[in-house]
Amino acid sequence: METNNWLKAFDRPLTIAGPCSAESEAQMLEIARGLPKDKVEVFRAGIWKPRTKPNCFEGVGAIGLNWLSKVRDEFGYKISTEIANANHAKLALEYDVDILWIGARTTVNPFQIQEIAEALRDTDKIVLVKNPINPDLELWIGALERLNGQGIKNLGVIHRGFSTYKKDKYRNQPQWQIPLDLKNRLPEIPIICDPSHIAGNRELIHEISQKAMNFGFEGLMIETHVNPDEAWSDAQQQITPERLDEILKALKIREESDPDKDFHVQLESLRNQIDDTDTRILDMLYERMDISKNIGMLKKEHNVTVFQPKRWQNIQEQILEKASKHGLSEEFVNRFLTAVHQESIKIQNQIMGEN
Repeated sequence: METNNWLKAFDRPLTIAGPCSAESEAQMLEIARGLPKDKVEVFRAGIWKPRTKPNCFEGVGAIGLNWLSKVRDEFGYKISTEIANANHAKLALEYDVDILWIGARTTVNPFQIQEIAEALRDTDKIVLVKNPINPDLELWIGALERLNGQGIKNLGVIHRGFSTYKKDKYRNQPQWQIPLDLKNRLPEIPIICDPSHIAGNRELIHEISQKAMNFGFEGLMIETHVNPDEAWSDAQQQITPERLDEILKALKIREESDPDKDFHVQLESLRNQIDDTDTRILDMLYERMDISKNIGMLKKEHNVTVFQPKRWQNIQEQILEKASKHGLSEEFVNRFLTAVHQESIKIQNQIMGEN
């Protein structure tokens, strides 16, 4: 893929900060005034806001481009906003927006990406592509290839996590291995981490930002608001400019020349694979206990005893046979299986005792 090294014009990590949504000119200027100017080089704000459901605030529209321009004129930041269709792209170019990013909901649609790419043909603007909402590396790379095919050379990506049906501590699962695989395939493409959308919770932003730095990502995009709790969108994941300054000061940046960098990247990658696996195990245990509740209700309805010795023996034999094929010790699997079975029995006994 033919690209330019646009990142060299910025410090590392490149920090992009500003509100989830532009709300007013005064709000934009107040946030820009409060940002740590020695650490933030790009001001961001959502002008058009694709939302999951209708009748929500969906952005102020093109008027917000005027406010972004005023931020640049008064404070010297480069400015950035999300584009979701070809018309947005044309308007952003008309207002000379420095950095355009394509959102996760748009990246999943090759037709939309192609239309945006054609609207931006041969632009020298920086274009960043957020990962698609589903964990599909080829779809993410395909969006970059469509843009590059239209002569767009200043490309980068934003890792904002991947949607899941069941939520845990993250709003969007990081699945770090996917952006790391992209980095291995396309080492010339800078990766910016969006900890705000991964976290969905301001308390996790520092932790996620540090992980991104451990992996050698080139930058951060962090949603920042002077009064986060009153923000018109994504209030819970935005932080104050003061908190942003604290987080950026606390980050440990791993240099390319760090002799231990590869070790840290590999260790962090393996640890995150364990975290992802543990999450899946917990999700499956929850599903199993939910099924046990239904079995308990069925047994109660038909006046059947909770403990079924033959069924339990069959489960043990089947699972231990499978475990042996995977090289797992019989002792370990027996302890685990017994604990799960006892919890299932406990749940069914509780149901039996209900009036």
